[in-house]
Amino acid sequence: MKNKGISYIIIPVLIIGGALFSSFLKRPVSHQQTNSFPYESEGLTKRQAAAHLLSRFTYGATPGQVDEVAKMGLENWFEQQLTGGLPDDSVKERLTGYDALAMSNADVIRAFPKPIQVLRLAKAEGIIADDSAVLNNKKMYKDVLLDFARKKNFRRQSELYRQFISQKILRAAYSNNQVQEKLTEFWFNHFNVSLTKRACALFIPSYERDVIRPNVTGKFGNLLLATAKSPAMLLYLDNFSSAGPNNTDEDSPLARRLKKAKDANLSDSATKDQLKRLQRLKKNQGLNENYAREVMELHTLGVDGGYTQDDVTQAARVLTGWTVYPMEDGYGNALRKLIDRVGEDKLIQRGYVHDGDFLFAMNRHDNGSKTVMGKKFAADGGYEEGTALLSMLAHHASTAQFISKKLAAYFVNDVPPKSLVDKMANTFLEKDGDIKEVLRTMVNTREFWSASAVREKTKSPFELAISSIRALQADIEQPYQVFNWVEKMGQKMYYYQAPTGFPDRAQYWINTGALLNRMNFGLSIASGQMRGVSTDLASLNNYHEPESATDALVTYGKLMMPERNLDETIKRLTPLLTEPGLDKKIENASKKITPQKTTEAMMPGDEDEDLLPANPNEEAKMQRRKNKELQNGKNMLAQVVGIIIGSPEFQRK
Repeated sequence: MKNKGISYIIIPVLIIGGALFSSFLKRPVSHQQTNSFPYESEGLTKRQAAAHLLSRFTYGATPGQVDEVAKMGLENWFEQQLTGGLPDDSVKERLTGYDALAMSNADVIRAFPKPIQVLRLAKAEGIIADDSAVLNNKKMYKDVLLDFARKKNFRRQSELYRQFISQKILRAAYSNNQVQEKLTEFWFNHFNVSLTKRACALFIPSYERDVIRPNVTGKFGNLLLATAKSPAMLLYLDNFSSAGPNNTDEDSPLARRLKKAKDANLSDSATKDQLKRLQRLKKNQGLNENYAREVMELHTLGVDGGYTQDDVTQAARVLTGWTVYPMEDGYGNALRKLIDRVGEDKLIQRGYVHDGDFLFAMNRHDNGSKTVMGKKFAADGGYEEGTALLSMLAHHASTAQFISKKLAAYFVNDVPPKSLVDKMANTFLEKDGDIKEVLRTMVNTREFWSASAVREKTKSPFELAISSIRALQADIEQPYQVFNWVEKMGQKMYYYQAPTGFPDRAQYWINTGALLNRMNFGLSIASGQMRGVSTDLASLNNYHEPESATDALVTYGKLMMPERNLDETIKRLTPLLTEPGLDKKIENASKKITPQKTTEAMMPGDEDEDLLPANPNEEAKMQRRKNKELQNGKNMLAQVVGIIIGSPEFQRK
């Protein structure tokens, strides 16, 4: 099977009998025991508990980290992580040159314009005329625009997205603030926006940086409000255009076209048809319920949260006028003209609210009275009724249950016990939606440490990739190559189109095809053939060469999966070591991923001529033999480590 020129390695053992696949469903859990965290009562030792804690609150333990956490104290490590702010010099160094990550939304709009904007500017400056031959010559058209863009220092939007995606990979792999990274992923997925929607794509980097990341351990209500006011969310769920029936936006292009059509000769049938079409557009441009529906169903209350369709409609009315402050991308021209004509100070006196990239446009707001889930909002409530609505939703009992269940499903078990969710929900309500307190409650329960939680979560493709990198202490020089592999395994980061975000269930990620792709990933990174990612497998074992493949399987299994009972795992994986021609399959697949490099290190020569073999041909033979032995050793370790990464045991956390 081929994909983009890559030959996938088909492991018959994975298919025939389905032994590895079935092991996802059934496995033994070894227990033993701690201190204030109640892991001892669940039969876990301190080191086993440390391994479990790291499996859930990091992207995978690094070599020796289990011992470090056990020595430090599990409770101390967890509190340190919740507080955050640990030095991240390694990450900062790796992100040097990622200049776009610090840009404001307005700067991004200016630096990474859409192609249509480049064309408009080129026309405005007389570079291209409407009747120009350039427009009919594709090559000339492209060359002229590229030259114009270079002179203006414009940059391709793909560069922004590459920097954005790469930073996530580097932070996840190397940050000391792992809980921050895990929660950033969780909350971004909860409040999902997608690069597939071009209208909001340019705003997504700042959405994660300025909206999600600073609020991941704060009050849920603050996080909810921040997402509601962000350009990314406003454009993704179309609330930016939602307007009440009293909308007086007379400067909009649609309003001008309507006026022109009305002033025209209505006896003309074509004009009449155009007028009817524009009137329909105007009607449809009014109230938009997308965001109101999703904020109740996906962001707060949940699908069974006790609201009706009428509540959705009323909530949408409350949130009319919540839009994006006009920037230089052409969007919001009507609002820009209004601001320039009237003046921002006067508009603020009339009830407008400007907060960064957010604008509450009073002229688009439905000023009538509303009722949402029994709460009445008086007429002329303005911006404040929107914040009141979001606060009501953030503090609702259904929200406490819904958010607690999602957090428990992410950190504990795909189907968390109700007893755990109830404890977390009570804390949520008692502590004003304090996310730190909810997490503290979760980790201090026996349910978190129970047999039904330990190693019961399956890694997403992204988690598998990053945990492999951390376990192998791999060096990432080209993070976008990791993204390509994650996509091959079924998870295209930041591109999930639905507002639900990626499902957090094992069955979404695991099937026979996915297992094969995961095995291929493991073999690729272990063999050192993943472009832009380097490993030194021998260093993990202090350069002690295992006596056999089976010995290597035991040794590296313990290194990469600390504090696990590996007896059954070894039995299950050992037959794969004798897979006929596996080393050749690795080599062939690797060659098609990247150009083959010479990786055989030359043995150091002896500078004393008297010690050189008398026969130069014999010396060459000896050298080739030694190099072959070295390469065989590398191939053996690559097979073993690749099989470990591809195993169900490593893919559980």
